[in-house]
Amino acid sequence: MGKIAFLFAGQGAQTVGMGKDLQENEGVKQVYDIAEKVTKMDIRKMSFEGPEDVLKQTKNTQPAIVTMELAILEMLNENGIKSDMSAGLSLGEYCALVDSKALSIEDALSIVQKRGEYMQDLCPKGQWSMAAILGIDDKTVEEACKKVTKGFATPANYNCPGQVAISGDKEGIDEAMKIAKELGAKRVVELKTSGPFHTEKLEEASKALKDFIQNKQINNTSKTVIKNIDAKPYRKEDDIKDILAKHVMSPTRMSDSIKYMIDNGADTFVEIGPGKTLTTFVKKINREVTCININDKESLDKAINQLKEIQNEEER
Repeated sequence: MGKIAFLFAGQGAQTVGMGKDLQENEGVKQVYDIAEKVTKMDIRKMSFEGPEDVLKQTKNTQPAIVTMELAILEMLNENGIKSDMSAGLSLGEYCALVDSKALSIEDALSIVQKRGEYMQDLCPKGQWSMAAILGIDDKTVEEACKKVTKGFATPANYNCPGQVAISGDKEGIDEAMKIAKELGAKRVVELKTSGPFHTEKLEEASKALKDFIQNKQINNTSKTVIKNIDAKPYRKEDDIKDILAKHVMSPTRMSDSIKYMIDNGADTFVEIGPGKTLTTFVKKINREVTCININDKESLDKAINQLKEIQNEEER
């Protein structure tokens, strides 16, 4: 029996207009209404009209992306489509926890709003940068970062085999990119980013988030959710609040998370949210699995039909 895995996109995938053509559906409207009531933000205006420089601010991006993804999740659930397991890239993990009934929509949005604020406002001052290193293995990327003599660079996102994003200050990233090239990297690409996310520089944001999460209700997961922090499923004995707080200053391990899901029977991956980044990662790991993207009304309608067929075949 094959399994359906939901993957929820993370920050960086946002685009002005995202979620707009989904609004004719009542379930989608309700999720946006809840989001605007909880956050007291005009999420529709930011998402649908921008401007882009407002939407891309971390404190705005995070609730906007999560609202869109939870609205799509609501539509899938309304149509009887459920996941067997789920994961999300960084921010997307909160949607995976809602999918597994560990978090309510309201609490997820409330936490994500604060998470975005803390990651933006409690980020130490400095010239921060990120870069994607392509074409060498994880160990070689780690080695390149360790060889940096000026500034600071460290792996932040283990995306898929041969693709790791590193984070640090401008000087450290520039040097790490140069060293990575010398060690055989096929390409190095500087990324547009606003902070040293998923590194120890976010310690203050991590502590503030932990304090904020303490009074929130988080239950055990009702199905398999793969954690970014170690690419393993949440277990009953895990302190989810502590893990979510550490999450902002620890590397994301999407590559190993996807491998774990495939090894445990996932053969249909549904990427939920703007962009198609996670689908690219899945295809780099295994071309045999089915990948479905949902990022607008047309792709949602198509996905519902395709997933209903897959579920019907499984039941036969």
